[in-house]
Amino acid sequence: MSYEAPFKGLKVVDLSQGIAGPYCGMLLAQNGADVIKVEPTGSGDWSRGLGRVYGDNTAFSIPGNLGKRSVALDLKSVDGCKVLWRLIGGADVFIEGFRPGVTSRLGFGYEAVSAAEPRILYLSISGFGQTGPFAERPAMDPVLQAFTGLTSENKGEDGIPHRVPIIPVDMTTALYAFQAVSAALFGRIGEKHGRHIDVSLMQGAAGLQSVRMMGSYLEGGEISGGAAPSGIYEAADGWMNITVVRPFEWLALCRQVIDRPDLPEDPRFLDRDLRWANQEALFAIIRPIVAQRTIAELSQRLTAAQLMHERLNTYAEFLGQEQVRATNTIAWLHQPGVPRAVPMPNIIGLPPLQDGTPRAHAATLGEHTEIVLREHGFSDAEIFDLSQRRVIGGVRQVEHT
Repeated sequence: MSYEAPFKGLKVVDLSQGIAGPYCGMLLAQNGADVIKVEPTGSGDWSRGLGRVYGDNTAFSIPGNLGKRSVALDLKSVDGCKVLWRLIGGADVFIEGFRPGVTSRLGFGYEAVSAAEPRILYLSISGFGQTGPFAERPAMDPVLQAFTGLTSENKGEDGIPHRVPIIPVDMTTALYAFQAVSAALFGRIGEKHGRHIDVSLMQGAAGLQSVRMMGSYLEGGEISGGAAPSGIYEAADGWMNITVVRPFEWLALCRQVIDRPDLPEDPRFLDRDLRWANQEALFAIIRPIVAQRTIAELSQRLTAAQLMHERLNTYAEFLGQEQVRATNTIAWLHQPGVPRAVPMPNIIGLPPLQDGTPRAHAATLGEHTEIVLREHGFSDAEIFDLSQRRVIGGVRQVEHT
């Protein structure tokens, strides 16, 4: 155990698919745990087919599988379930991401798994949780954005609600799940038994929106008193964000950036609430001024005034920023089947990812089936037989002897 690999020596069996569960498992792997990714033979984790496919991976599956070992296993077969029980032996964490009841019907519900491994931490990740009228509904990130109010709150200037495209619900849920498992691992030191940790996309989405949700509830729906004239502005050569929150920032914007020292004395703009109530009039004044100046000129003025701002970058422009390189924010990793290195954000608090190492490798489907089964006592003859009967996948080298 160390700061670089605090979970070294821990064993995780990860049956989850998609984004939230796999990303949580990836964080456990990055922190040193041996994460055995169990996925269906043939197709594998469905995230492997989401978006453009490169070999066995996509932009959705690579971030969720770095550092794991993949075992392809048919859990619809009796022998496949027997193999999984062998893998579960000695495990510290079990992750599943099916709809409530599915894992139990396979024979691997919490009661069964904890009976075999009493100290195991059993993590379930679902759309709406394990109980309630929506428990068995299928759900993905966009559905929970709609259900929890995020889409309604994300209106553009056209007044139309928009989905946030960066799968924030999945990613937030993964982080909450990782936090819950990490805390439980620490708490388990003084316990004789493990526990069932129930995490849902609904919970993750609610946690993500705590501030906005509370403000909306207290104000009866529409939140008032925003920070006008904060917003997105079109300059002469592109778009930029300008954020003005505190009174001194408003004064600095008027006096040092847009050369309108008279605006703070305008009765329509005397305080934050008035500026918010009259934001259309305020934007009508400021936007034409901003539109006449370049981003470089505006940035120079805004920086001198110590005002928060940034140009609107594309992902490619962000990745090329000197600040990104200086802080080692991104690791560039080569992956099987992918034509060039891909950008992966380094995990906060851990050493940077090193291209070509196991920690920086997203396994192909069943890549580690043989070695993992051998570690769990299977002979070459057994592995060959299981492969021939398609109980396992990914076997390439073993021959019957």
